[in-house]
Amino acid sequence: MRLNKFIALSGICSRRKADEHIKNGEVIVNGEVIYEMGHKVSRKDKVKFKGKLVSPEKKVYILLNKPKDAICTTKDPRGRRTVLDLLGYLPGKPRLYPVGRLDRNTTGLLLLTNDGELAQRLAHPSNEVRKLYSVELDRQLTPKDFEKIKSSSVELEEGTVPVDDLNYINGTGKKGVGIQIHIGWNRVVRRTFESLGYKIKKLDRVLYAHLTKKDLPRSKWRFLKDKEVITLKYMNIK
Repeated sequence: MRLNKFIALSGICSRRKADEHIKNGEVIVNGEVIYEMGHKVSRKDKVKFKGKLVSPEKKVYILLNKPKDAICTTKDPRGRRTVLDLLGYLPGKPRLYPVGRLDRNTTGLLLLTNDGELAQRLAHPSNEVRKLYSVELDRQLTPKDFEKIKSSSVELEEGTVPVDDLNYINGTGKKGVGIQIHIGWNRVVRRTFESLGYKIKKLDRVLYAHLTKKDLPRSKWRFLKDKEVITLKYMNIK
């Protein structure tokens, strides 16, 4: 196939943009810089773009409503159920990886993809990807602690926890709150409430970037729509 198609199928950019990269000497085939835009390659050739090896694997984007006790990893040495086990057989057997991981006891939205470029973009702190969680506590969240969390005054090992928004959930007797954050610190929501003496009974991620759980029951998954992929790739994801 033509080199620009090879690059486009690798998820790097469009064919037209690939031609520009080739012209600028940013593509190497089998150790040689290629400037010819019509250059032909096969899947056996080693193609590097800006020093990184690329391959024309079809990109797959899956949104999963993760249940409790599923592990966010590709394989668990202890034989526990992983998020990939929930997907079953997929044509082509793409090598998928979870983006924005959830701990074992946390439920809700999880993105799985083989698009490494997008995964890195979503994970980078500068992009401030929105995450909204529904939290059920073991007791009422006091007004004092509510204001402390909302005003981003809770201190953890990494520093002060920046909270974008916090609200009580109606009908929960102030035991239920919705919290929106953009940071990706390990177990940050749990640790925030635990640092104030609360225990989390349930933690569910209900929004990730622009993606929601609408029409996606627990343990079920779906492929992202083309429009959703484009939004994640090319639009402001904050």
